[in-house]
Amino acid sequence: MLDTQNLAPSQGKRLPATQEEMRALAELALNHARTLGASATEVEVSASLGQTVTVRMREVETIEHNRDKGLSITVYFGQQRGSASTSDFARAAIERTVAAACTIAKYTAADEFAGLADPDQLAREPIPDLHLYEPWPVTVEEAIRLATETEAAAFAVDKRIDNSEGATLSTEESNFIYANSNGFMAGYPTSRASLSASVIATSGDAMQRDYWFTTARGAAGIESPEAVGRKAGERCVARLGARRIGTCVIPVLFDPNMASGLISQFVSAVSGSSLYRKASFLLDSLGKPVFSSSVTLREEPHLPGGLASGYFDAEGVATRTRDVVRDGAVCGYFLGSYSARKLGMQTTGNAGGNHNLILQPGEHDLPGLLRKMQRGLLVTELMGQGVNGVTGDYSRGAVGFWVEGGEIQFPVEEVTIAGNLKDMYRNIVAVGNDVLVTGSRQTGSILVESMAIAGD
Repeated sequence: MLDTQNLAPSQGKRLPATQEEMRALAELALNHARTLGASATEVEVSASLGQTVTVRMREVETIEHNRDKGLSITVYFGQQRGSASTSDFARAAIERTVAAACTIAKYTAADEFAGLADPDQLAREPIPDLHLYEPWPVTVEEAIRLATETEAAAFAVDKRIDNSEGATLSTEESNFIYANSNGFMAGYPTSRASLSASVIATSGDAMQRDYWFTTARGAAGIESPEAVGRKAGERCVARLGARRIGTCVIPVLFDPNMASGLISQFVSAVSGSSLYRKASFLLDSLGKPVFSSSVTLREEPHLPGGLASGYFDAEGVATRTRDVVRDGAVCGYFLGSYSARKLGMQTTGNAGGNHNLILQPGEHDLPGLLRKMQRGLLVTELMGQGVNGVTGDYSRGAVGFWVEGGEIQFPVEEVTIAGNLKDMYRNIVAVGNDVLVTGSRQTGSILVESMAIAGD
């Protein structure tokens, strides 16, 4: 954990708009849309403030500041819809933006599924504090020091680490209000911080690169510069001497960073837009076994401090804790109001995306999974976009380590792993307890019984 005792606050920095100001702007937009004849309206007002500092080769490379604000509005004339946005918060600019959205709506075709979320689905209870706002007002000087320490810790791992892509410290805080003409208006501030390093090691003519990063709502959840740099350096050096392996069919173990991608592909396949367009390999999967029986996936939107927590979704619909997959069977899709109506279903409170998805961990840590696998490939990096969301076909370049006798033997590069996600999901042998929290999906390593490896 990062030591925050000596961090001085930045001076004179505040968000471009307060919560009260954003509420007033949202009310202004709603009222003006009503006077122009809109039958329904929704508006979001947001403001953000951020800082990013990058140090490379012990010198400051970039210092970036962002300070943004915006208002977006969608109006409905019956089932005709129009949207517009502005970054100008002057009254006249907002009224022009509302008028533009109304004009657009009058020239669009009616869509029977368009409209606001049903009023009885909205989050009407008082919004609890989910501890999503832990702003870190770090000065530029302090950010430079922390990034420099991170890079130095990576260089200290091994003298063969002789180059760097940089160490970066980023902080951001934001606030928003969502309101609609059904009487909903709510919002809250959030924050996020991250610290990362990416370094390069050389041995003879061979070069390898690797990285590590940490992210959290605030400084208290960030790993120390020493830990981040050391992990980046160790991962980089471990890849030296990488070689190809022969073509074969073997078990594949995805480390937590890569395992998260397997969950992401599942979310995409059972999300509303993929389903109603019939562009998914998991059509009509509700209630059916898709994964092995060892897999349970839970959505927990009210997790305190969660990186994807929220008491309501992008339409104001109340979120709820639920099992998305239980004992391998699909229990729920990811739907907003529009896609739910297209499918003849109810919204799941996922307009804007999924919330904290937690894959139930198993009994083994990474060394335990290696022993369970005995012989196969541990994948630590994937390349390319070789995933077909319609068929489930999966083919991606991979980097990792060859495992024999339950132990890592040597690093591997320039191979391709291939299979079909339907088979991969059904053939999950185990999920690790080495859970990594870096975003909206929390998972340990995932061991798949067999995949095709294209090598020498």
